[in-house]
Amino acid sequence: MAIKNALLVDDSKVARFALSKLLENRDMQVKMACSAEEALDFLSSNEHPDVIFMDHLMPGMNGVEATKAIKSNPNTAGIPIIMCTSQKSSSFTKEAKNFGVYNILTKPTQPDGLGLVLEQLAIDVTDGALPAAPLFESEPEAEADDNFTGIPDDPSLDMNPQQAESKPALNGDASPSVVPLTSDLIEQISRSAVKTHVNNRLHELLSSLFDEQFDHLKRALEESRGKQESMIEERLNAMSGLVEQRTHNLKDEVAAEVNLNLGRELADLKKELSRNSGFTSDHMAELKDHITSVQTIDTEFWQTLQSEAIQQAHEISRETAEDIAQRTIDLFVSQQRSASSKIYTVALAASLGVFSLGIAWLAGLFG
Repeated sequence: MAIKNALLVDDSKVARFALSKLLENRDMQVKMACSAEEALDFLSSNEHPDVIFMDHLMPGMNGVEATKAIKSNPNTAGIPIIMCTSQKSSSFTKEAKNFGVYNILTKPTQPDGLGLVLEQLAIDVTDGALPAAPLFESEPEAEADDNFTGIPDDPSLDMNPQQAESKPALNGDASPSVVPLTSDLIEQISRSAVKTHVNNRLHELLSSLFDEQFDHLKRALEESRGKQESMIEERLNAMSGLVEQRTHNLKDEVAAEVNLNLGRELADLKKELSRNSGFTSDHMAELKDHITSVQTIDTEFWQTLQSEAIQQAHEISRETAEDIAQRTIDLFVSQQRSASSKIYTVALAASLGVFSLGIAWLAGLFG
């Protein structure tokens, strides 16, 4: 099962920002809370995350107390909690396991360590190997530990012998079991209380200082980025204007050079054409010989054509006359009894006349 959602609980903006970036780089959705109380409110009214990253030392409810509250609630007891702290020791790790912490990350968190922890968590979730939530009601109180601030919330109560004697006896014993308050024990309790108070106060001040420095650095970076963008834009605009100006000048120079070269080439071509223009004497002689040869060919052609036409005309006239004469003779033979000789003579004369006129016309046309 992939770990996709996380709740990040830390009172430091810097720490929240740094760890959230590492988680987002692993394609995780991150919700953040600046205190343990805000984290508990979030869990009671929103969908539960796949994992909780809990800061150790925070003002008000610290990380250990918040872990106890989450693990004591049946609705949230199954959420794995990874505690982020600058104090990592074997005793601290063992005690943290007893409080229900899944694993520990040392501040500042490194990407490699975070990756290993999340990979192991995904394997344990898939295999169902997550540790069960501890039962705080039946377990004895943990021994005092400076890392977990395992001292009474109000050390003055345990330091007062009268208050200690007034406590009811356990299991019905007649004589209550009271630890005598020696000077060493009082000094130890006082040192623990003072150390815890100083650590919490120092952590609060350092977190506030880091937050102020972070905000100041963020504003400075934004102002610097704005100035750089403005300066880059101005330089780009200036460079664009310079490039456009030089390009325009370059266009004019190229156009002038091209026009000059074209003018030179046109002038050379004009001179070459002027030298080679017109017909030379040789050209005229060739043209005259060609015209003479063409005229000779045309004359011979027309003479041949005329001779052939006259010959064809004579043949056509002769064939026509013979045909007419033959028809006349046939007509005379068939009608010799009824036709007079005068008609025959007229027809023959007409035929001869037509023949003569045809020959005369053809001779006048082609003569």
